[in-house]
Amino acid sequence: MEGSTDKWLLYGLRDRWCPGAELIEGKYRGRFRRREIPNACTELRAKGVDLIILLRDANNEDWRDVAKSDHESCKPNDESLVVVGVCDRNVECWLVVDPGYAARRTGHPADAFNVDDPKNVFNRAMEITARDDQAEKLKSYVVDAPLQRWLTNRSFEHFYDQLWQKSKELQCTLENLRESGRD
Repeated sequence: MEGSTDKWLLYGLRDRWCPGAELIEGKYRGRFRRREIPNACTELRAKGVDLIILLRDANNEDWRDVAKSDHESCKPNDESLVVVGVCDRNVECWLVVDPGYAARRTGHPADAFNVDDPKNVFNRAMEITARDDQAEKLKSYVVDAPLQRWLTNRSFEHFYDQLWQKSKELQCTLENLRESGRD
């Protein structure tokens, strides 16, 4: 994970889809640490995890290339446990895919979120600071989000599709966003 917003996104998805799941943070922290992936996966596998999620930002790279490279960094015996999520630029790009929802949740105008890099505007709107990462607010934002609309973002769709496939092997039933009417 890159930072606390990424972390709370995952916790929000867990609360929404698999509230009984325990999340264990690994030592992998995204950009420039690809060489750490094999060790982080080994450490997490040793703890008996059922799924390893590598979530990071693409920053200025193509998210597909980053996802492919990160997945290839896994050891062969870890590949079946790994889901790689790469946000287009940063996780805020996923969080504001539906600017109308972001506006309703924050009271800021929807067009304020229609920027190439929504990190700063989203942080201001959610009142996220260095001292307050707004954990509960962010988790609630994700739990209530119209995730079906987030599928319009190709990198989120790729992440979701991997989770959907893994959910068939695990004791969690993911909401089928392709059929869901939840908004």
